[in-house]
Amino acid sequence: MPTAPKPIVAIVGPTASGKTSLSLDLAEALAGEIVNTDAMQVYRGMDIGTAKLPVEQRRGIPHHLLDTISVREPATVAEFQRWAREVISDLRRRDVTPVLVGGSALYTRAILDRFDFPGTDPAVRERLEQELESVGSQALHHRLRELDPASAGRIEAENGRRIVRALEVIEITGRPFSATLPVQEYLDPATVQIGVTIDRDVLDRRIEQRVREMFEGGLVDEVRRLRDEGLAEGRTASSAIGYRQVLAHLDGEMSLEEAQERTVIATRRFARRQLAWWKDDSRITWVDHDDPARVAKALRKIGQAPTR
Repeated sequence: MPTAPKPIVAIVGPTASGKTSLSLDLAEALAGEIVNTDAMQVYRGMDIGTAKLPVEQRRGIPHHLLDTISVREPATVAEFQRWAREVISDLRRRDVTPVLVGGSALYTRAILDRFDFPGTDPAVRERLEQELESVGSQALHHRLRELDPASAGRIEAENGRRIVRALEVIEITGRPFSATLPVQEYLDPATVQIGVTIDRDVLDRRIEQRVREMFEGGLVDEVRRLRDEGLAEGRTASSAIGYRQVLAHLDGEMSLEEAQERTVIATRRFARRQLAWWKDDSRITWVDHDDPARVAKALRKIGQAPTR
C-alpha cells in the first residue's frame, strides 16, 4: 500500500520576523527542502535588498526558486504559482517535505489555495500601462481606491505593476480585483501553515536595523550594478522595496539618507499589509518569534496534518 504524501509546510509572517531561521529548523527536522515564495528572490543578483540567505548559511539544505531569472524579465503571480507547484510536486514524488518560506503573501496563497487566475486583455493592459507612464502610480492607485478599496489597501501606491493588473481585472470581469483572490481552501488538504508572531514595536526596530545593515552592506552598489544589467527596465524587479528607492537616489531624485528612510517606511507598510493578508486565516498555527519551543510546537502541528 503506498504511503501518504509528505505534508506541504508553509512558513508565513511579516518581513524580519524570523521566518527564515524557523524554515531552516523545520527543514532540518523533516529532512525537507526549502521552496522560496518571495517574489523578488527569484531574481539573480538581487541579494542584499531581498535579504536572500547566502549559500553558506543554508545548512546544506537545497533551496528552490532562487536566482532563476534576470532582472529584465517580468514575473507574474500565475507564473510563480506554476513554478512553485511544479517544484512541490517533484519534491513529493521524491518523498521530500516541501517547506515554503517567503514574504509574498499573495504568492503563498496562490500556491497553497485553489486559485484560478482571471484572463488578460492585451489592449486593456497596454492602455493602462500607458496611463501609468503618463500620470503615475499614485493617480492610478487613487482610481483603484474608488473602485476597489479592499485591493487598494493591500497594494502600495508605488507598485504600478500590481495596480495596473488590478484595474485590468476590474475592467475585463466587472468585479473587484479582491473578488478574484484565492479562497481559503487548500489545493491539497495535507497543507500546514505556521505563522510567526512578533510585537509591532520589536518588528519596527528589526526592520529599521535590517534596512540600515542593507545600506551599510552594499545595497547601493548592488543596485548600481543591476541597473547596468537592466533593472530599471524590468517591470517587476524595479518595483522591489529598497531597489526603487535606491534607483531614485542614483537618478538624483533623493538623497541617500532619504532613500534609506523611505525604504524603512515602505518596509513597515509592507509588513502591515502582510499581516492583513493572514489575520483572518484561521488555518494558521501561530508561534512567537522568540519562543524556545516554537520548532517543537510547529512539528506537533505538522504531525497532525491530514492525508489524502
